[in-house]
Amino acid sequence: MRMMTWNIKTGGVDRGHRFRLPAIAEVIAAEKPDILTLQELRDFQRGGERRMHELASAVGMTPYLARSGFGMPVGVLVRDPLRITRTTGVTWRLHHAAAVVVVATPSGPLTVISAHLDPFSPYRRMREARWLAARHARSARVLLAGDLNGLDPVSDHTEALASQQSMFRKRHLYPDGTVDSRALAAFGDAGLVDLWSRAGSGDGRTVPTTEGGGREFGGMRLDYVLATPAVADGAHDMRVVRGGAAEHASDHYPVRVDLDL
Repeated sequence: MRMMTWNIKTGGVDRGHRFRLPAIAEVIAAEKPDILTLQELRDFQRGGERRMHELASAVGMTPYLARSGFGMPVGVLVRDPLRITRTTGVTWRLHHAAAVVVVATPSGPLTVISAHLDPFSPYRRMREARWLAARHARSARVLLAGDLNGLDPVSDHTEALASQQSMFRKRHLYPDGTVDSRALAAFGDAGLVDLWSRAGSGDGRTVPTTEGGGREFGGMRLDYVLATPAVADGAHDMRVVRGGAAEHASDHYPVRVDLDL
């Protein structure tokens, strides 16, 4: 089973109405994920969620959209024969949103969470992570994926942070200038495993892309797939999707991983 997560940047439409959704659909179709979590789905709630359903139809998947009270919606899509049997939208607790679904798989139910955490404040990001983990990551089989907007607590981030402008660098620092990785640490403390540490290969940086913008980023990993140990044990062949349309479809690269469930 293949899982992929992607922040598609402002709903796939730029200022000036440059429409990136065909390129986004091209990348998704090429990777053929069975489970897909998407973030930053601006305007996907409009017109009876028309844009959400158009993208899902283009890639042959069934969607669930969670709306946002402050930021942008997020979604989870699944491919037949997988089915979404239960849905919960986290609208007000996060700067953006989270979509929590239960997916019926041949090996039993799997909780899938598409999350987009606070991009500005490391403290608020940590609070969001703790809240999500405490309420939605207690089952034996959980996948939590998305743009978590934070740095992992084990890597050396000196080079990535040095390449950022100071106004953006503070998004990842304590007031004393040291790296604030509490959000990702909170997920780890709750028992979720960063699958990149188990199955990742190649360049793990997910931002910025070469042609999709992202001037606020250093070369860093902000997009993650986390899982409970029962799911993490089956993870393999994880990589950041680069090249082709992925270079201009968004300012984030997609991340995909294969799972033996």
